[in-house]
Amino acid sequence: MRATATTDAPLATDADTIVVGLIEDEGIPHDLQGAPLGALVQAGEARTAFRHLAVTHVQGRRFVLVGLGRREELDAERARRAAAAVHGRAKELGTRVLCWELPHKVDDALAAALVEATVLAGYRFDRYRSGGSDDEDDQPGGIDEVIVSAHHDVAETVHRGVVGGRAQNLARELQDTPANDLTPVALGERARELAGIDVEILGRDAMAELGMGAFLAVAAGSEEEPQLIIARYDGTGDAGGPLLALVGKAVTHDTGGYSIKPAAGMQEMKFDMSGGAAVLGALQAIAALQLPVRVLAVVGATENTINGRAVKPGDIVRAMTGTTIEVNNTDAEGRLVLCDCIAYAVEQGADRIVDIATLTGGIVTALGSTYAGLFATDDALAAELTAAGETSGELLWRMPLHREYEDQMKGTYADLVNSAGRKAHPIQGAAFLKRFAGDVPWAHLDIAGTAWDTGRPYVGKGGAGFGVRLLLELARANR
Repeated sequence: MRATATTDAPLATDADTIVVGLIEDEGIPHDLQGAPLGALVQAGEARTAFRHLAVTHVQGRRFVLVGLGRREELDAERARRAAAAVHGRAKELGTRVLCWELPHKVDDALAAALVEATVLAGYRFDRYRSGGSDDEDDQPGGIDEVIVSAHHDVAETVHRGVVGGRAQNLARELQDTPANDLTPVALGERARELAGIDVEILGRDAMAELGMGAFLAVAAGSEEEPQLIIARYDGTGDAGGPLLALVGKAVTHDTGGYSIKPAAGMQEMKFDMSGGAAVLGALQAIAALQLPVRVLAVVGATENTINGRAVKPGDIVRAMTGTTIEVNNTDAEGRLVLCDCIAYAVEQGADRIVDIATLTGGIVTALGSTYAGLFATDDALAAELTAAGETSGELLWRMPLHREYEDQMKGTYADLVNSAGRKAHPIQGAAFLKRFAGDVPWAHLDIAGTAWDTGRPYVGKGGAGFGVRLLLELARANR
């Protein structure tokens, strides 16, 4: 799907469908007075109630009128939700070129939001259906282009919106691909396809030389080769600032190992690579926008399955830092992968580290699918991530870190345990990971509740690509 911006009036574009937002106690925009749309409002067919839709035809064009509610409540997230409703109706109508008139006197962020949601709502994953295709242009009734008409130039904002939406759809496609096709090696191959990125991939032997015994303990139960995916973006122009490390968990399927998961819902464990998908999607967008920042991405890709070599409860493994870990629960494997990835980022000179992972079911219980959990050792980094979440609509809720939780992770026979029971389980995971970041400002995002089936109207069921636009906003703020 293409996205463009124009200062021409909607009727001057080649759009076959024009969208007009209705704000409570405000009339039809003055530049559309020539189109007799007010009659629909007067008849009650078109309303300002949020996401209410009405359709009419004027001068050979379709007009979709959508309720946007009260102006004081209209923000980027509500714009995304409204755009998703419009996309569904427009597709039913056979729209090929859709033009949104940007509501008057709103922040430019709404232009990006309208485009993001239209691109995201157009995503389909039909590769495994007979005659199916992942290419939206091949979908029956797919929208080819979205135009944003505004009184001033919003081209840069619209471009950012389409880049962010496409990058999030990349992450969703990786998430939705089944684990028999998206193996760790296949994920590494997809990383190599990212434009403008230098990618290095280390396999089992190279990781053993680095001393990544925690990561490799998880990989021991799988015949699939684990991959440490290292991707670098050196920025453009005067990009010489701090090195931002994005670390992603990419367990391409998680059975739980010997601490096996219940059969019900285990098919969803292909989504346990969602953190890694988000990092790769964000990196694609950062490079496409040519941001003047330096980014190191470290993605730990493996399966967590069972064979005769699989790690067992009670085993003790040694991480890259030399820290020894009692593996009390083989289903608490994500932190074993991430601790070595974080240690590698520290060794590579990262000035700030953000890791993102579907780490714990406990965060789902605590926050549902509305917020992801945020843990941080640095207040400034936490504030930047929270602000990035507000902008992107990918919300974060900061959770506590306290010395008592770190004490809870002390081992009986080794330095640490990887699990200390059910109490405060999401915080346990963060307290465990914190040790491996050392003195480097670090944040951990637990996205287990927001990674798939979130109920957001513009992403629907399946992979949500949560974190792509959030991390993109963080990188933009660090320009």
